Amino acid sequence: MTTPVVLDPAIGRQFVKYARLVAGRGYIHNTLGNMVMRVPHPDFPHGVAYTKHAEISLEEMELENIVVTDVPTSKILWGERMTSVGHNLSREILRLRPDIDATIHVHDDAVLSLFSSGAEPEFKVLSADPPFVLGKPVHFVAAHVDVEADVAPVASFIQDTNAVVLVGHGVTTLGRTISEAYHRLNTLVAEVRRVIVAEQLAAVKGTRPAYRSREQMEEMYRFAERIIYPVRADRVMQEAAE
Repeated sequence: MTTPVVLDPAIGRQFVKYARLVAGRGYIHNTLGNMVMRVPHPDFPHGVAYTKHAEISLEEMELENIVVTDVPTSKILWGERMTSVGHNLSREILRLRPDIDATIHVHDDAVLSLFSSGAEPEFKVLSADPPFVLGKPVHFVAAHVDVEADVAPVASFIQDTNAVVLVGHGVTTLGRTISEAYHRLNTLVAEVRRVIVAEQLAAVKGTRPAYRSREQMEEMYRFAERIIYPVRADRVMQEAAE
């Protein structure tokens, strides 16, 4: 006998809480942009995915606007309203990354502006924290590639990143929790905004921004787990030793 899929009110409240936080940051402008939280279920090996349905924004949504879907397919398991096409990308990320249980996708002004301006598709870093928080390099998807309509290319890069910039479209961050995905989104956007300001000030002063080197960033990525989650990292090392 299968276990019915029903909405867990506690998970739903957490979803709405983070929807409010994301909207409060100014990332949401319309009904596009979404979040997904994976929840374990005995009858679904990939778990089930909590998300909002189409035609309402994260800013406006309430508990009743949550739907629950399958992960490998778009089948609605709880609720009645359909999801947006962007849910395809989130489901594929969850399917390919069993270590990830949440994604956030938004259309941030600064990220769209910088990487649609002709700037190189490269995540340049001024401050010390982004590599530690992100844990892996940012991956860029060219503007002509639509990984929401066709998720096939996702498998070629998703294991090596926790943040995907869809040039001319938006940004998706991944996390083991919705909190982690949220912090990674904030960190990426904040650094992009710093870069824009630094480039403007440098142009006025005739100087060059002091970006971190590739070698410095790779070293920071390598030690991300120990810096951001030292207790968790120590536990993993202890378990590996045993």
